[in-house]
Order: sequence, then structure tokens, then C-alpha cells
Amino acid sequence: MDSSTLRAVQAPVKQLYQNHPDAGLAELSAEGHVDFERIGCHVPLLTNNGHRILAGLHPAAGGNGMAACSGEMLLQALVSCAGTTLAAVAVSMGLQMQAATVKAVGRMDFRGTMGVSRETPVGMTDIQLLFSLQTDAPKDTVSKLVQLTERYCVVLRTLTGDCTVRSEIIS
Repeated sequence: MDSSTLRAVQAPVKQLYQNHPDAGLAELSAEGHVDFERIGCHVPLLTNNGHRILAGLHPAAGGNGMAACSGEMLLQALVSCAGTTLAAVAVSMGLQMQAATVKAVGRMDFRGTMGVSRETPVGMTDIQLLFSLQTDAPKDTVSKLVQLTERYCVVLRTLTGDCTVRSEIIS
């Protein structure tokens, strides 16, 4: 896709949101079915074709390595969002990219999630987002590309922003 095609596709949506701000509001959702026998949770693939992924314990938490790790799935969500955003921004900027790879590396201490140490945080304490970009664009243009990707990546902004998460029992 080129920048004029992308702009043409997005123009009516942007116009709608400018004229009717409430039209830009959306509620996204995900649902999983808990599997007590395998100690995991079945979630549908994003293609929504009826296939499911079993997410379960990471081997560092006693898992057998046969189930997807939700922490790695979080990193995959970050990578896929950053990659999609990078592609849209690069096309919008008219940048010629030969190739691009996005990688996320998260660090955590499993003593926290395993309840071994109350002082150890539960979850990732550090995530590094790495961009490998093959382009002939000037360095300042590539820096601007990454800066805009970070600005508009929904998952990155959710992780680093002020997203409120609440738990509620519904039945």
C-alpha cells in the first residue's frame, strides 16, 4: 500500500471522528474459558475462526512448555501492534523500507508470581522494544518513524499510560 491509498482509506474514518467524536469510541473485549485440569485458559485466535489457544503456566512457573505463556502473548501483542503501527506510519510518511523487524524482551523474576518472595514484584518489571529497520532513509527520519510508532501504538501506550484496570465478579 502507498501513502495516497492509506490516506484515502483512512480519510472518511478520520472525517467521521472529527464530525462525530463519539463515533471513535469502541469497546474491545476478549474472553477465555478456564481449564482447571490443565491449569490454563483457552482463548480464541484473533482470526476468530473457532480455533483456540491454550495459555498456561510458563516452565519457570511449573508448566510443561506445551501451553502458550500469557506473558509472552502480552509481548506478542506489543510486537504486533508496534509492527502494524510502524508499517502504517512508514507508508504514511512515504518511506521506502526494505525490511523491518520488531522484538520485545520482557524481564521478570518468577519468585514474585510463585509467591516465594513477597518483596519481588509479580509480572514484568522491564520491557525493551527493539526495532531492526532496513531503509535508506536518513537517520533523523528513521528516528521520527520510531517516535511516531511509539506515540500511536495502542498496546505500548496502554502499558505505559494511565489505563485503569478493575476486577469485578459478574455472576
